[in-house]
Amino acid sequence: MESHFGLANVWQQGDIVTKGVAIMLLVMSLSSWIVILIKTLDIIRYKKMANASDGFWHSEDFATGMSKLGKDPSNPFRSLAEEGREATAHHRNTKAHLHDTLDVSDWVTRTLRNSIDATTARMQSGLAILASVGSTAPFVGLFGTVWGIYHALLAIGLSGQSTIDKVAGPIGEALIMTALGLAVAIPAVLGYNALVRGNKSVLNKLNSFAHDLHAYFVTGARVATGGTANVVAMKKGA
Repeated sequence: MESHFGLANVWQQGDIVTKGVAIMLLVMSLSSWIVILIKTLDIIRYKKMANASDGFWHSEDFATGMSKLGKDPSNPFRSLAEEGREATAHHRNTKAHLHDTLDVSDWVTRTLRNSIDATTARMQSGLAILASVGSTAPFVGLFGTVWGIYHALLAIGLSGQSTIDKVAGPIGEALIMTALGLAVAIPAVLGYNALVRGNKSVLNKLNSFAHDLHAYFVTGARVATGGTANVVAMKKGA
């Protein structure tokens, strides 16, 4: 009698533990792919926002620059500009507060840094799922294999038939669980690494934009690449 390997046999012949492991691997796989898809779309959207931020510095005034950043409230570049402007105005228009011990440079720096930290946390949300799946899925699959082999050997021992054709089927089906664990873990690890690189690219652009905003709000000039300051033809109003 031929032994037919396959997921269908694993599911039909498996006990509640084997089926539970299979369901767990399926949930882990779906979760990781959903995170990969959502975060990839987010990175694409953030990169478009980063490209649009270059036009901010070619505006006649601050209001025009803000319009070039768009009206999306989730745009981290727009949030940086808004919070930097509000922090500068707040520092200059209020007197009797503890933050008066800070100069405007420190106050704007803290505000911009808080905004970047919030954006970083938002961009990294969900990556813990990929890290967890990538590190645990192989062991979940291995557990399913060990459990399957154990019960397969018990069944073979009780039947008294230990020929290779009787052993190969149950053992081979048990080994499928290890393969499933690897199939779940590998995309999660690759997706995690790719998303981390994508996030790093966006955050580098965001930090550069924040650096220019800081120089603009404090001195009225944007720091040029060569280390000198180029005064931007932009009014600070609105």
